[in-house]
Amino acid sequence: MDPERELLEVLCQDARAETADLARQTGLSEAEVEEAIADLESEGIVQGYQAIVDWDRTEEEHARAAVELNVTLDRETGYREVADRIAKFPEVTSLQLVSGNYDFLMTVEADSVREISYFVSEKVAPVPEVTQTVTHFVMDTYKEGGIELRDGSDDDRLSVSP
Repeated sequence: MDPERELLEVLCQDARAETADLARQTGLSEAEVEEAIADLESEGIVQGYQAIVDWDRTEEEHARAAVELNVTLDRETGYREVADRIAKFPEVTSLQLVSGNYDFLMTVEADSVREISYFVSEKVAPVPEVTQTVTHFVMDTYKEGGIELRDGSDDDRLSVSP
């Protein structure tokens, strides 16, 4: 495997890994790892690093929704322009152009379901190109960013059947 690709895969699994660990896992020297990461960041391949938070384990109120968006484009407005306008809202945590029955899949996060409802109806729906929104509130999250979220009550007892 290409060392750069291997480094990206290791960073996707653990962006906080020490340089020495990255070097050991990729077969590169520590200097090569540091240079490769700097190159990946400067080229915009690595755009940032984030924590994966299990909000159910905090005392904070938190709500998330997946929102399907349909848009109508004109001669002067393309998907990129619509995406640039919507992505600027801080409530939008991800936005993808997708295939299928709708155009964009948007993830929205806020302190409450009410705030998300208000955001979608008052900020996103009025965007001229947006013709339809369908909001799916997230009830529970089992896996995020490739990491399984567990409740800490793993039952490791063996099942016994008569």
